[in-house]
Amino acid sequence: MSIEVIVPEANKKSYERMRFAPAVHHDGLIFCSGVIGTGDSAEDEFRNAWQEIGRLLEHAGVGFEDVIDTTLYMVDLQKNAATMFAVKNEFIEEPYPASTWIGITELVIPGARAEIKVIARKR
Repeated sequence: MSIEVIVPEANKKSYERMRFAPAVHHDGLIFCSGVIGTGDSAEDEFRNAWQEIGRLLEHAGVGFEDVIDTTLYMVDLQKNAATMFAVKNEFIEEPYPASTWIGITELVIPGARAEIKVIARKR
């Protein structure tokens, strides 16, 4: 079974320039690349990232209810964890997926606070 690359129209330029897929589908699983949001505050940035993940999931034909695993990379984890937790809860409901939170020193986009990566199932 081959890998199906998932590239919404809004991501085509970055797919070609940066040479990575926003998401791929293989064997019933959707693997989303890490998403970094934008916004003036941590709350806005995190919400924008989760919204972008929702858009990718929708393009793949699944939703947040299909997320089975999340990995969150955060700069200044202790400072940003409570805000991320609150924003994440706007999108992720029971049954909750597996989750890993990792504190890091920086991300590829200067000043970004978090990058979120998810795996979802395709029913």
